[in-house]
Amino acid sequence: MKKTVKSIISFLVVVLAFTVTACCQQQRGGGNQRGGQQGPPPLPSADEIEKMVGDLADELSLDSDQESTVLTLYTDHFEEAESKTKSGRPDRDEMEKFRENFETEVKAVLTEKQQELFDAYQKKKRKERRPRRQ
Repeated sequence: MKKTVKSIISFLVVVLAFTVTACCQQQRGGGNQRGGQQGPPPLPSADEIEKMVGDLADELSLDSDQESTVLTLYTDHFEEAESKTKSGRPDRDEMEKFRENFETEVKAVLTEKQQELFDAYQKKKRKERRPRRQ
């Protein structure tokens, strides 16, 4: 009789442990490596784009003409990205090439020193966006 009660209690403890683990995984976004996000990241609003370019302008010491041109490039880039993602999930390689072309267009507006700073800035921002694995 005592052995049966111990077995039932042990079984309930194991079930409870699995349940808690499953709940924690679900709260963190399904437990997959991307944090539960499916598809491309959400696109920034016009205000967010302006803030992004303002931060970049400060970081790279852009003059007003450069800042204006970069703002136009960023706005056009995200508008085109929106049209590419509206019809469904775009091809990863196509979007990678799209991003690389965009960065090349931005670099064309920058001095050599600013290009180096831009590369470092992009690397830092990618690292910040990437969720840390636990």
